[in-house]
Amino acid sequence: MPKLELGPAGFLPPSAASMGIFQPEKGTNMQLVEGEHVPEDKAIEKAAHELLTRRNPTLFPGPMLVWGWNEETRHKAKLLLDLAKVIPGVNIIPMPDYRPIYPKIDPEAVINPCHPNLTIQHNKIHVCALIGVHCHFANITLKMIRANTNCYTQAWCAYDGHEDALLSIRDLDSDKLIKITEAIKKAKNSITPWALTPEGKEELEEIRYNKERLKAASKEDATLFMGELHQGLDENQE
Repeated sequence: MPKLELGPAGFLPPSAASMGIFQPEKGTNMQLVEGEHVPEDKAIEKAAHELLTRRNPTLFPGPMLVWGWNEETRHKAKLLLDLAKVIPGVNIIPMPDYRPIYPKIDPEAVINPCHPNLTIQHNKIHVCALIGVHCHFANITLKMIRANTNCYTQAWCAYDGHEDALLSIRDLDSDKLIKITEAIKKAKNSITPWALTPEGKEELEEIRYNKERLKAASKEDATLFMGELHQGLDENQE
């Protein structure tokens, strides 16, 4: 059976489906990990391990989550925030819109499917999870990330899942989000998360310092109007 390898895979890598990688059938309690079908519990354990041990773990919630268009969506969003709390050093960078962002994207504020690799590379993200991203845009995004970066991609999908993710959880519901959260809590008992290693602590401190410096510099460089007001024409003046 073909195996999906960690990128960068080149300028135009073949899609996973063209390599003969397909999702497990619905109801089989199997999930897709690096192109192989594995039991769901094992896939969730793997997801937890990668999120804890790789550099700059990041969650990418998409429009189906961030728009809060119904009660179920709002409930899932709360569960995702609960999950984020148990991952040391985690980032949350939303994908709120699919339209191209020009002339410049702020890679620390959003991720966009037209250039997702810029956000991945700028933030030095080595593991991420997409959730609430419409399937057709998730497929494009995952393939571009695999082509240009070494990021370990995860797709947590409410539908059929995504072959182009290194790890795909299909039929995601609230119960599975809770299972992922519990798996992360359990894994923390036996491994040291990246954010708590000396390298992780140093990098996170540097990131915090640079953000504070940039924020302070933007205030200092602000141009305030301090000039004298010029008197206008006096219509009664001869």
